[in-house]
Amino acid sequence: MSDGRLNLIADIGGTNIRLALTQSTGEISAIETYRCAEYESLSDVLLAYLEKQQVEGKSLNACLAIACPVENDEISMTNLPWKFSQSKLKRDLNLDGLFLINDYTAIAHAIPLLTDEQKVQIGEGAAIDNKPISVCGPGTGLGVANLVYAKDSWHCISGEGGHIDFAPVDQDEIQILSYLMNKKEHRISYEQLLSGKGLEQIYQALVAKDELGYQDLSAEAISAKALDDSCPVCQQALSQFCKTLGSFAGDLAMIMGSFGGVYIAGGIVPRFIDFLSGSDFRARFQAKGRLSSFIEDIPTYVITEPQPGLLGASAYLHQQVKEEL
Repeated sequence: MSDGRLNLIADIGGTNIRLALTQSTGEISAIETYRCAEYESLSDVLLAYLEKQQVEGKSLNACLAIACPVENDEISMTNLPWKFSQSKLKRDLNLDGLFLINDYTAIAHAIPLLTDEQKVQIGEGAAIDNKPISVCGPGTGLGVANLVYAKDSWHCISGEGGHIDFAPVDQDEIQILSYLMNKKEHRISYEQLLSGKGLEQIYQALVAKDELGYQDLSAEAISAKALDDSCPVCQQALSQFCKTLGSFAGDLAMIMGSFGGVYIAGGIVPRFIDFLSGSDFRARFQAKGRLSSFIEDIPTYVITEPQPGLLGASAYLHQQVKEEL
């Protein structure tokens, strides 16, 4: 590693934490993955990584992308027992600067840097430079973020868009909604369909609707059986997942005027890009009645870059620091 200031970047999930270093060129190096369960605290794993990289004497900044709210000094991780103070962590690591951002803020900031090799377009359309960009990602949950360009830099508008009310648009979705309301509660969000658990619930609703024999299948098993043509109900469930995702992505485009494109992230969809491309995803994306023409030229993409969180954390930190590292 060359002399000078460094960036420490991290993408912190409930199971793994990915760490790396980056310099003023934006190049990411020394990527390491650690199992969160093997460490008692975030500080412990960060110190272990920094010791391995031999960065003593370096001027160090850090940007940590984390899957939980980051607005307060005291952080309590959603899917881990880790709790920490941002100000104390900065002192413990002897950092010049520390930035904590939501994991989808990081993914959003990666998008302007993606090449054609790091994404796959679904359907037609062309992105317009410096126009708003939206991203959503079915995974454990449904992450959502938006980017807007102002004053020569990108700014992320994040929130909890995955938890907005699910709005069925055809009879199948009405029946799925009815099944979920009878099974669980009187408010169903998009996340309850557009996630790993959501795919399982779509499958369960279809089985119940047609009074078929129920199998306790995981999301991974449902998608695998759909892709190898071994289960018609699994195919129907995955097709429905793609249609609902198309409607939701189209809603994001309508809300934000996302003429820079709508991007699909997360760990689920990249596993079946060809299936998504052949589904009604794009048709449902554009099916907005008399305003369909408003979004028909907005492109949709699946992010295939394996480390968008690290890439975005690096981009965010470089934008904040704005100096040679």
